[in-house]
Amino acid sequence: MAKFPDNFLWGGATSAAQCEGGRCEDGKGLSHLDYVYYRGEKAFCNFMLQNDYNYAREHESELNFPNRRGIDFYHRYKEDIALLAEMGFKSFRMSVSWTRLFPTGLEETPDPKGVEFYHNVFRELRANGIEPMVTMIHYELPIIFVDRYNGWISPEVIPHCFRYLKFLIDEYKDEVKYWLTFNEINMVTAVPFLGGGILLDRDGDIAAGGPPGKPGTALPPELIHRWDNLAHQALHHQFIASAMIVKYAHENAPQCMIGNMFNLHHLYPETPSPNDAFRAHEETEFNMFFCDVMAKGYYPEWILSYYRKNDIDIKWYEGYEKILSEGKVDFISLSYYLSSIVTSDPERQERIGSFIRRMSNPYLETSEFGWQIDPTALRISLNELRDRFNLPIYIVENGIGAFEKPDEEGKIHDDYRISYLRSHIKAIAEAIGDGVKVIGYTPWGCIDLVSCSLVSMSKRYGFVYVDADDFGNGTYERSRKDSFYWYKKVIASNGEDLD
Repeated sequence: MAKFPDNFLWGGATSAAQCEGGRCEDGKGLSHLDYVYYRGEKAFCNFMLQNDYNYAREHESELNFPNRRGIDFYHRYKEDIALLAEMGFKSFRMSVSWTRLFPTGLEETPDPKGVEFYHNVFRELRANGIEPMVTMIHYELPIIFVDRYNGWISPEVIPHCFRYLKFLIDEYKDEVKYWLTFNEINMVTAVPFLGGGILLDRDGDIAAGGPPGKPGTALPPELIHRWDNLAHQALHHQFIASAMIVKYAHENAPQCMIGNMFNLHHLYPETPSPNDAFRAHEETEFNMFFCDVMAKGYYPEWILSYYRKNDIDIKWYEGYEKILSEGKVDFISLSYYLSSIVTSDPERQERIGSFIRRMSNPYLETSEFGWQIDPTALRISLNELRDRFNLPIYIVENGIGAFEKPDEEGKIHDDYRISYLRSHIKAIAEAIGDGVKVIGYTPWGCIDLVSCSLVSMSKRYGFVYVDADDFGNGTYERSRKDSFYWYKKVIASNGEDLD
């Protein structure tokens, strides 16, 4: 197994929406994620249609909104950073909340209390020898842009976003070296509300006697076509905003490095059939085109052909080709959790770009949430990214979610997490031995936080347990899991001691 570079950035990752809390405190405004409500222990919550959103607004006083609480990082950040430092973190990936700085998104100047909060966090990290990595937009969109423009499908969002992004660079460029523009930018095409604040209509979506949005309900073809058009239009505007701030940072903060961030999804053909192989190729090209635009600075011909074939009509932003070419990122960053298999069979074929698939790979283990565990696919994909882009790669999310409760002694023995992370760290080391320039690794949810898919505390990823449940009950006290001590040893040995 190859050795990790001496300056490798070991750490962990969170997002403001899922851990910060402090809803409306010190002037903070609301984002669209503040209206995603809890629907049960295993209910996927972030796929919201217009009726879901209307229901959340109309029943706001009755519903449970876990993102508004987070894990109270807003008040406990010094305690949490001390735990990260105890593990030996070299890097901490976090995000800044747009609405903590610009509460409605329309303000010309930021809220000073929000400005100072992030200065305090960055100072605390650096005082503990931890390099902050900041995601500028981790899905969060001020709610006014959902109500006024239906999210990112309108170019009117771009100037407001750029004002916010420009402020981040101007204000924090001497405290933050590593930046990411949009978190998992490809998720706007997979989950339009989550990734872009986009609301779709569907007649009869409200279930009798209960809230809308029944999980697993198939969407009609006409809604899927509308989804594709709106999602790719929103994606285009996000590409523009990203390229604009990359160019600005290169000119005004050359000491900073700015990367993209996408959800890496490795896909195998179901059989050796040439048709299945070609379908896997198509899916892979779709997954990679998000990086193509941000790292190469142009739309590849493949996706333009896909738009023509599928009647996707993009209203191109004026001068977009020049904007994209001048705003190429400095490195590739990615989240990786699972691989999937695809088929060319039209009766079983799933929508291109889907994140969670129904088909199962018989050669892989599966987590209790149905996510298949495949470290080899990470190594394969890292090699593919090396050959395609020849840029440094930062793995900024990886991990396994599980239901966890302390035992009689108050301990959590998460051997399954250690096993998952060990196998993926080995795969990263093997990729480094293959010649891939991997510069850092920050597993997701290093401190338990509100999960994205379930909008709950029940699904946990962290090395640190937070005593809070899905309804905000608990002391919110932190405690160390077995994986805490294991990861501390991994970092201290620079990835050599994985036992």
